[in-house]
Amino acid sequence: MKDDMLSQDEIDALLNESDDEEVAENVVNDEEQPGLSEVEKDTLGEIGNISFGNSTTALSALLNQKVQITTPETTTILRKELEDTLTEPYVAVLVTYTSGISGDNLLVLKVKDAAIIADLMLGGDGTSPKEELGDIHLSAVQEAMNQMMGSAATSMSSMFRTRIDISPPEITMLDIDNKIGVDYIPTEDLLTKISFRLKIGEVVDSEIMQLLPVDFSKGLVEQLMSPENEQEQRNENRSNSTAKYSDVKKPAAHEQNPEETASFSSAENGKPQMLGRHSTGESHAESVEFENFHNHHAAPSGRNNLDMLLDIPLNVTVELGRTKRSIREILDLSSGSILELDKLAGEPVEIFVNEKLMATGEVVVIDENFGVRVTDILSQQDRLKKLR
Repeated sequence: MKDDMLSQDEIDALLNESDDEEVAENVVNDEEQPGLSEVEKDTLGEIGNISFGNSTTALSALLNQKVQITTPETTTILRKELEDTLTEPYVAVLVTYTSGISGDNLLVLKVKDAAIIADLMLGGDGTSPKEELGDIHLSAVQEAMNQMMGSAATSMSSMFRTRIDISPPEITMLDIDNKIGVDYIPTEDLLTKISFRLKIGEVVDSEIMQLLPVDFSKGLVEQLMSPENEQEQRNENRSNSTAKYSDVKKPAAHEQNPEETASFSSAENGKPQMLGRHSTGESHAESVEFENFHNHHAAPSGRNNLDMLLDIPLNVTVELGRTKRSIREILDLSSGSILELDKLAGEPVEIFVNEKLMATGEVVVIDENFGVRVTDILSQQDRLKKLR
């Protein structure tokens, strides 16, 4: 029985071996999961916080509701885990960055939230949205997301110090169980998930998520940080250059070239002196001879330039009036419907040239055709300025 017992040295050896295996396993797991560092997560959250924070203004004006977006939360998630999470149908909006940065951004929102946004876009109050989303509803949500992401791209342009553009968003229903819209999800195994809470008046208080490839996320952080690094490098190089110039010693008086001594001393006395090879006497300067242009033809005058442009055709448009209608009212239009304009009968109509207001007038009939008699018009000088 005693022979079966382990000595203290054997026990210590086994414990050390177990600790080494645990450390090795942790190292392997860390290498297998190249996620985002805390700094990268914080940076991505700040990008989302600033860009989407500014986009609430555009979305609020579009929906005629108060819009709030909370500070985003950035995490990483495996694609398989994401598919297991999205068990019910969603609406997915794919946004592609075409200028400044390159990559895809997938917005995922609940069908109920998308229906409320569509109802608000179509002139409703958001309290009784359609249960099923048709093409017109998806188009309304697509336009809302286009405005929001366009405003976010404008904010990102300021952050990244470069112009950032997006393509028109693509929208689809996302149903993992029925394999609908799955192709819109990034194909990478590890994805960046940026979640934020969206509040629209009293009708929406829900979560919207962004899905980005991890490589694209890291590229955003690197591109955001690189201008600062370059500026710091330029400042450092400038400091080094200044130090090098300050280290240059002025040669002693007995080491200077006699021919240059007068030039240095004159500069130090505050008197302008041309640096030359003559240390004494007058400085000789040769006059510059310019080419004679008397024989050249004169350039055409401004009037001649204008005469060359007089035969260019311009679009002239007469505007009778304007009005605004919701999408619901436009869809309800039929033959015989009447649209009331914002002008009273008898008011002068506006005359536009290349979409710029030039004159006003009154409508007349000339041989069964409509015409406009000009009653007030800008001066020729003002019209020229408008056409520039």
